[in-house]
Amino acid sequence: MRQTRRRKDEHIDVCLRKPVGSGVPTGLDAVRLEHLALPEIDFDEVDLSTTVLGKRLRAPLLIGAMTGGSPRARRINERLARAAAHVGIGMALGSQRAMIEDPRRTAGYRVRDFAPDLPLLVGNIGAVQLRRGVTPAAIAAAVRAAGADALAFHLNPLQEALQPEGDTCFRGLTELLRRAIPRIGVPCIAKEVGAGISWSAARRLARLPLAGIEAAGVGGTSWARVEAHRAAGTPAAEAGEALAGWGVPTADAIVACRRAFGRRLVIGSGGIRNGRDVAAAIALGADACALAGPLLAAAEESERAVVRKLEAILLELRIVLFCTGARRPRELRGRGSRR
Repeated sequence: MRQTRRRKDEHIDVCLRKPVGSGVPTGLDAVRLEHLALPEIDFDEVDLSTTVLGKRLRAPLLIGAMTGGSPRARRINERLARAAAHVGIGMALGSQRAMIEDPRRTAGYRVRDFAPDLPLLVGNIGAVQLRRGVTPAAIAAAVRAAGADALAFHLNPLQEALQPEGDTCFRGLTELLRRAIPRIGVPCIAKEVGAGISWSAARRLARLPLAGIEAAGVGGTSWARVEAHRAAGTPAAEAGEALAGWGVPTADAIVACRRAFGRRLVIGSGGIRNGRDVAAAIALGADACALAGPLLAAAEESERAVVRKLEAILLELRIVLFCTGARRPRELRGRGSRR
C-alpha cells in the first residue's frame, strides 16, 4: 500500500520536473482542416456541447486520468475536478488501485464532494489487476465509493514491463474482462496510457461488451520515459529511454478505434495540447478528447490556472469550428485530410 502511494507521488514529480515526452509526433499536425474565409455562420452559433457516456458536457473534452492515492494527489484532483465542473466537462480519475488496497484512501477519489456539479466522472483500474485477485465486486464497490459514472480499464503493458514493481501477466485478460465488464454496474471503456491502440488490439477489444475506447496514442507523455527516470542507473532506465516512442501514434490509433468500434464512443487522447488537436482528432473519428499532461503543472499551481488553460483550449476549438463553417463538433467528422 505504501509502495503504491509512493509510486504515485514519484510519477507526479517526474512528470513535473523531467522531460517525459515521447519524442514522436501524434500525427494530428498532419490533419488538414480547410479554412473558410466565408464560413456563412455566426460565431455565436457554434455550440460545443455533446453527450459522452449518457452525460451532457458543454464541450467534447475530458480531463484525462492522472493521479490518486496520496494527499498530494488529492489536492491535484480537487483542483482538476473544480475546474472541470466550472467549464462543464468530464474528468477521469487516476488508478483506483490505491483505494482498493486501502479504503482509507477513498476520500482522495471522491472529487464530487468538492465538485458536485461535475457532469461526468470516469473511474479507473488497471485491467491487469483482474489477474492479481482484484474482483469485479471490489472494482464495482470502488466505482460506487468514488461516485463515478463509468469505468476505464487501463491497459499498460509497456509501463508495467519497465516498473520494478510492475504486474506483467496479461495472459487471459480478454476473457477476464469479458466476465468482469457486465458486473461493474456502469458503462465501461478500455484505454491505453500513451502507447496507443492498434487495429488488431482495437478489433479484439471491440468484441467485448465495452461502451467505448480511449485511444491514448503515442505523442504525449511517455510512461516508458517516466519509468526510465524512476529507474535511473539501471537497465530499465536505458530500455525506457529507447522505448519512449514505442507504440501507435495518436492519429493512427483514433482511426483504428473508430473503424473497430463503429458507433460506440471513441475518445482521442495522447498528446492533445490545444483546440486544434481536439478538432483534428474529431475529424479523424473521435467523439471527444482527453488531455492530462498539459494540465498537471496548472493543477499544481491552482484551480484557476487549470480553468484558464481549459478555457483557452475551448476557445481555440470554437474558433476552428467557426473558421471551418461547422456549428457543432460532429460536423468536423470526415473533413480532415491527412498530408
